[in-house]
Amino acid sequence: MSTQSEQEENQIDAGLSAVLSERRQLINLAYRLLGSVADAEDVVQETYVRWYAMSRQQQEEIASPGAWLTKVAGRICLDLLGSARAKRERYVGEWVPEPLPDRMEWISGRSGSAADPADRVTLDESVSMAFLVVLDSMTPAERVVFVLHDVFHYSFVEVAEIVGRTPAACRKLASSARHRVHAQRAPATATPQRAGMVRDFRQAWEAQDIEALIGLLDPDATTITDGGGVVGAHLQPIEGGEQVARFFVNAAENAPDLTIVESHVNGQPGLVLQRGGVTVSVLAFDMAGDRIKHIWAVLNPDKLRPWTG
Repeated sequence: MSTQSEQEENQIDAGLSAVLSERRQLINLAYRLLGSVADAEDVVQETYVRWYAMSRQQQEEIASPGAWLTKVAGRICLDLLGSARAKRERYVGEWVPEPLPDRMEWISGRSGSAADPADRVTLDESVSMAFLVVLDSMTPAERVVFVLHDVFHYSFVEVAEIVGRTPAACRKLASSARHRVHAQRAPATATPQRAGMVRDFRQAWEAQDIEALIGLLDPDATTITDGGGVVGAHLQPIEGGEQVARFFVNAAENAPDLTIVESHVNGQPGLVLQRGGVTVSVLAFDMAGDRIKHIWAVLNPDKLRPWTG
């Protein structure tokens, strides 16, 4: 027969386990809200700091620790999004969300070993680069409401409590966000076709075949490069299929030692550029029908931690 102290200890262990089990959900939420794994990790850490700053009695008075943690993480993200524009003004060049590797390719840049599963972001349509870029065009309140309600399926009553607005106001924000998503959504391209187009792009790029590249690109294609002022990158978007093709051919000519590897970027077919076995850039693609519409090239090494050992 267990003693009262043992029973209390078991209750504490169960409570601790329940709280810690929310970590992955919080990482997934924060990444979609902020577009940065590093910032998501900071948000989750701060959320747990606030939980453990409470007394045991205060913790036990909370009926749903998971809901409390989500509320706190959501509010922290909302505050960070509110100050993000000021930071973006100081960011050198274009800002692109942090790219994520496939689950089996995730590497911890801090230890060189496989990352804790709790630190991984579940890869689905809501973390495709194209979707994250649309999210980044929203106001902070729109983004938080839309992600919480449409992606994580929280009720408007629950969302209202997190963002400090009425349920009716949250419905309007979600509707506005949906209009943004639908307005910028390209015609669907099947995953096998996407993979084939990325493969064709890689082969044409390696061959420096500008005509083949132009044939793969939408006439209005754009490429955005993100070096963050740490490495060289175009400070403005490159616009037009021919201009984009010439940009990549010039890049191949100037860096003959690069290895181009097909991979998955945010759950979609993409490319990884390596020099001496080290990842120096990650490319994400968005297609419109049978043409490549957008290419995002992340070169900022601070955003490539999950890709490097």
